[in-house]
Amino acid sequence: MVLAELSLRLNEVGYKNWLKAGYCLMKLKDGLQGYVNNEMKVFHENIITSNATLRRGEVCRHNCRANGNQLHSLCPLCSEWRKEILRHHTNSSAVVNWGNCKPWLWSVEYWELAKAFMPRGQANVTRAEQCDASALLNLLHFCDHFSYMDPQLLRDVIRCRNELMHSCEMRVSQQWMQRYQRSLEMLLTPLQHIPDVATTTQHIQETLSIDWSVHVPGVDHVDGCKGREVELEYVSQWEAELLRQRLCELLDQEEELSPEDLQSLQTLSAFLQNQEDLRERFREELQTLRAVTDGPSHTPERHQEAATHITHT
Repeated sequence: MVLAELSLRLNEVGYKNWLKAGYCLMKLKDGLQGYVNNEMKVFHENIITSNATLRRGEVCRHNCRANGNQLHSLCPLCSEWRKEILRHHTNSSAVVNWGNCKPWLWSVEYWELAKAFMPRGQANVTRAEQCDASALLNLLHFCDHFSYMDPQLLRDVIRCRNELMHSCEMRVSQQWMQRYQRSLEMLLTPLQHIPDVATTTQHIQETLSIDWSVHVPGVDHVDGCKGREVELEYVSQWEAELLRQRLCELLDQEEELSPEDLQSLQTLSAFLQNQEDLRERFREELQTLRAVTDGPSHTPERHQEAATHITHT
């Protein structure tokens, strides 16, 4: 029954496209993380080398911290690091998510520096491998160390990623997929000299060129296509990871849920509830969702607690 339900989902074109696009985001993350990690080491070293105050090799002895998303009463060393971060930010009017960072570590941990250029929600992330594609793409876009990359192409891929993860019905069209593929390929073309990126590009092209139909004995192909078969266990893992990312993104809100987000959350909850295999796999998450959507208030604190719980489930 589990294999049959998964097969039926994969033979629904819009949902299959959504999963394939999400899988490409995972592969994009895999291809970029090593490159970005190495570049941030270089960026960190360059900042230290070019700044007389930072060249002294001092470390913060005041345990400077962010208060929410604000930085107050920083020591002179951490203040200097803040100036450098703002100087290298490509958008002077953008909100910097200081809550991502542990300022007292800026002198010694290059990834704490990287997190200042990322979306919120990175506070407990300590290395590139823990970041999703959105975090890495935003770093490439907002840190001028990567100014050689086309900002419009980065914005195009970030927009596609947001459209995908904010799709209430978790379905995308063939036309959207074509635009998405062009954006990914154009973004990655200048980085083909990096082995991991070249491999990722090949994986993305293969993924988007095959049908991804799954054959299960005793279950007919709904769309009648004979595409390359894929391993059900892998598809199930990708699907669960993408659905969990979707849940966490909806719940990890600094403000109360908008009517649109609440509708998306209810739609996702109903989708999980109506699929026997997913209902079992996401049993604990569904209990958390009911506490959020059925409770008397939808406070940011409750959403973030729920997102944290789901992340560690």
